Amino acid sequence: MERTVRADASTPAPQPRLDGIPSQRGPVGSATALPRTVAVVPSEAPRVRVRRVPRPWRLLPTPTGTPFTFAYVAVLAVTSLVAAHAGPALVHALYQGSSTDVVHLVRTPVLVLVGSAMWIAGGVLSPYAIGLLLVLTVLERRIGGARTAAVFLLGHVLATLATEVPVGIAVLVGHLPESSLHRLDYGVSFGVATSVGALAGLLTPRLRWPLLAAVGWTLVSDLVAFTDPMTNWGHLISLGIGVAVWPLVRRWRDAHTAVRALRVAGR
Repeated sequence: MERTVRADASTPAPQPRLDGIPSQRGPVGSATALPRTVAVVPSEAPRVRVRRVPRPWRLLPTPTGTPFTFAYVAVLAVTSLVAAHAGPALVHALYQGSSTDVVHLVRTPVLVLVGSAMWIAGGVLSPYAIGLLLVLTVLERRIGGARTAAVFLLGHVLATLATEVPVGIAVLVGHLPESSLHRLDYGVSFGVATSVGALAGLLTPRLRWPLLAAVGWTLVSDLVAFTDPMTNWGHLISLGIGVAVWPLVRRWRDAHTAVRALRVAGR
């Protein structure tokens, strides 16, 4: 007699087996267990420090990379050649006409403020000329040409007014002779000192503080020597103006970096 076996509803139906694949043991009351998926979390990759290769040629201005510094240095080279090879009478007349003394500041302030920045005391091989070349180039590469010009002119104008206005007041009250109103004053030193102070705010601390300490010590030593106190005070004021604009130049640096990144991405 043939027996009929009925499959209970609670008993799982046998699953078909594939050839060559062994059966898996699963928990009680379950069908053939599926292999567990193990999530493998990769370990954190070690950070690789990228060592920057020094590029000393970036300390020199170029027509495309630093157009403001390149053009300004070219103008200063021409005026330095004129000062070196022209007659003494002509050179003195040019200096006097560009001097930011009290009389000229009252009569033609814009003309003499711009004209006085076209001459370098000591020529293109003077320390201020070399400092201008290096500092303006590095600063322009970080914040752009127009902003570098703004920083330079800000220090040049404010430090000039801060030193010449007291001279005018002192003459009015009788503390200085009237000849002080025609004091010969020209050059790029105020703008250079301001640019140094501004650039220090964009450097790393290990470069920033030694730079400020070295420049500040030099300026204070000149002031203590008391050879030209008004100009020496102007240098310290200029450096202070550069330090005061750190928040501004840092925002300009971030904006300039973002613009360059967009240009590179769009190529």
